[in-house]
Amino acid sequence: MIAVESYVQGGWHRPDTGASILHAVTGDELATISSSGIDMAAAVAYGREVGGPALRDMTFHDRAAMLRNLGKLLLSNTDHLYELSTATGATRSDSWIDIEGGAGVLMTYASKGRRELPNAKVFIDGDTEGLSRDGSFLGVHIATPRRGVAVHINAFNFPCWGMLEKLAPTLLAGMPAIVKPASQTAFLTEVMVRDIIESGLLPEGSLQLISGSAGDLLSHLDGQDAVAFTGSADTARKLKAHPTIVDHSVRFNAEADSLNAAILGEAAGPGTAEFALFADEVVKEMTTKAGQKCTSIRRVIVPQEVAGAVEEAIAERLRSVRAGDPADKSTGMGPLASIAQRDEVKRAVAALSEVGEPVIDLCEFHDVDAERGAFMAPTLMRATDPRARAVHSVEAFGPVATVIGYEGTADAVELAALGEGSLVASVFTPDGDEAAALTLGIAAHHGRVHVVDERCGRSSTGHGSPLPQLVHGGPGRAGGGEELGGIRSVMHYMQRTAVQGSPDMLTAITGKWIEGSRRNDHGHPFKLHFEDLQIGDAVETPSRVITIEDIERFADLTGDYFYAHMDEEAAKASPIFDGRVAHGYFVVAAAAGLFVWPDPGPVLANYGLDNLRFATPTYPGAELKVYLTCKEKSLRSGAGYGEVRWDTQVVNQDDDVVAAYDVLTMVACRDTGPDT
Repeated sequence: MIAVESYVQGGWHRPDTGASILHAVTGDELATISSSGIDMAAAVAYGREVGGPALRDMTFHDRAAMLRNLGKLLLSNTDHLYELSTATGATRSDSWIDIEGGAGVLMTYASKGRRELPNAKVFIDGDTEGLSRDGSFLGVHIATPRRGVAVHINAFNFPCWGMLEKLAPTLLAGMPAIVKPASQTAFLTEVMVRDIIESGLLPEGSLQLISGSAGDLLSHLDGQDAVAFTGSADTARKLKAHPTIVDHSVRFNAEADSLNAAILGEAAGPGTAEFALFADEVVKEMTTKAGQKCTSIRRVIVPQEVAGAVEEAIAERLRSVRAGDPADKSTGMGPLASIAQRDEVKRAVAALSEVGEPVIDLCEFHDVDAERGAFMAPTLMRATDPRARAVHSVEAFGPVATVIGYEGTADAVELAALGEGSLVASVFTPDGDEAAALTLGIAAHHGRVHVVDERCGRSSTGHGSPLPQLVHGGPGRAGGGEELGGIRSVMHYMQRTAVQGSPDMLTAITGKWIEGSRRNDHGHPFKLHFEDLQIGDAVETPSRVITIEDIERFADLTGDYFYAHMDEEAAKASPIFDGRVAHGYFVVAAAAGLFVWPDPGPVLANYGLDNLRFATPTYPGAELKVYLTCKEKSLRSGAGYGEVRWDTQVVNQDDDVVAAYDVLTMVACRDTGPDT
């Protein structure tokens, strides 16, 4: 018997008594849990006053490195988590999704943060907006961390992944979190939190754990805080209507249960690869985590004429699933998380039985007492009325799915929409036109559409696998949120602010050179090491006259004999040019010849161009020069160099911009780079 503890205000809190948690397999008392004695107001204040400042003092790249190190730590020490996870009813493969899958989310956000966010404390959202004719007054949108705490209320089915998939974007945004796991499986969450806290990888106050009831936690929030909830749609509605959340406009993100669908296309009949893949996927979604996933397939929407064949294919596969003790490696499906959960699922099945009938609802349980544990046989239902309300509104959160027949593509789309908003739907078909019609027809009602044909069938990550790169959320009943989705979800924990001012002021505020700002002349900037290089350091190059001979030599060198470069009459006949023009790529190459410093120095390499645009044709006789300006800097920690983005403008003798782009370089730090 253990008491599940909380971690608040920098220390562990152990309650004297608490509610019992039962072992999902044996039914024995496993632990007690209670949050009694915790000062929720103090926990919120601790997160705001201790965790928040520490996280905000870090750059996005600092926080990304923190997530990467945390992910590596969790992946290096999983045996004790796997052993304990069986008590939740999870098989080894179920636990892999929860434990290593959760750590993988941290690694993904670390990578995306490093690649897609600046090594800065401010994120610039979108382009600069001109607000005056002379360019002296501009506007930018910036995103900065909110000055509150993020309260995460998690579901019982994924005690590790459910915590980490919320924690990753929150910490990357620079906001501290208070995690409140579901009581039934909180003992596993607590062990993982202990591993995290003991690692010392997170700043103090950035993560707190409330085990047991949330008490009056929500009452202490304000407009700088955020709440992210995973659970039932009914609970989501109640929390969203909490007086404090309403009165203070607290940001609220819900990922709720939904009746997700898998749709078999009419072109995917028996004998096709897609038919077999469809049956396999339905069975996997019914039995993984014993169907206790918010993304599990609940509605199996199939052409009416093949409904019988689909039912037989699924039933045949279900008969081969071994149900029993999840600690046994041969077990394919374990129990539900609790007896109470099993009772709830059985009530849902009873409601579905009023508008349908069972296809299969029996199985043999191996080496367990199925009544003491929370075991339930996989149950496949057949809807006798495809449009009966219960079929599209009653969710049995367990190993249960219902086969629903449809008549034509439009009917399939309408049936999917009766779920009133879902996290995910799958479409199985070998026909591209059918895939387009179904996908575009159901997209408005779904957060994600998973389209499968033979080509991707075996490489697909699956219907029920939320990915940190893609949106996890859905409209309507599914909650209307986006819990994952790459940098999109990071923005949920940041405030977007429009900042107006002069180019110089916006450069100072954002740390990024804004066009129109002053340029600094400290000599050629390619001679400066990373530490010495300042935003706005620039060079104005000498000029070069472009000749017909230049154009023809470039054509001979590259093999690019496009008519506009080689044929005067044809070029004049075009609606764009007045005669022969220089190749755009020659302009870029010639510009490099004007601004590159030839001798060995701090600039180690050019690794690309961004945002290249050719604005004005370059005719023979044009006189070109370049304005090269240090636009943005990002230190590569421990690499001995940093990445520098250079604003590059190639202009002609009339000061018209011919080409504009960003040059990307690696610039050595002073102590490690070659001498200038």
